[in-house]
Amino acid sequence: MAKKVIAQIKLYVPAGQANPAPPVGPALGQHGVNIMQFCKSFNEQTKDKDGIKLPVIISVYEDKKFDFIIKTPPCSVLLKRAANLAKASGTAGKEKIGTVTIKQVEEIAKLKMVDLNTVDLEVAKKTVKGTARSMGIEVLE
Repeated sequence: MAKKVIAQIKLYVPAGQANPAPPVGPALGQHGVNIMQFCKSFNEQTKDKDGIKLPVIISVYEDKKFDFIIKTPPCSVLLKRAANLAKASGTAGKEKIGTVTIKQVEEIAKLKMVDLNTVDLEVAKKTVKGTARSMGIEVLE
C-alpha cells in the first residue's frame, strides 16, 4: 500500500548549500522531518551545480519519512547567467540590458524541457524567448 503524503513543501535552495537555517529548517521542522538528513542528501545530489538556486519539492509522509524532486533552475536564472547579468531590467519594454544568442536560448530550452509542458523544442524556445523579452534581454538571431 502506498504511504500517505501529509505535506508537500516547495523551496528554493542553493545547490550544494542546504543547511538547517531558514528557509529549510523551519519549513521541514514543522512537519517533523529530519532536517540534517535532507540537507546531506540534497547537497550530495546537487554538489556539481555550483550554487544555482534550485526548486525542490519535498513530499512528507505519515511516518515522517520524505522524498524530494529537484527541478531545473528557473528560466530567468539561466538567462541571467547566459547574459552575465546580476538582475533583470526594471523597464523591460523600454530598456534592453543584455543579449543572448539563439544557440544559448536553444541550450536553455533543452535543459528546461523536462519541466515544461511541451515536447516540441520550438515551443520551448519560444517560451525562453518570451521570458528573455520580459526581462529586457534581447535574443540575437
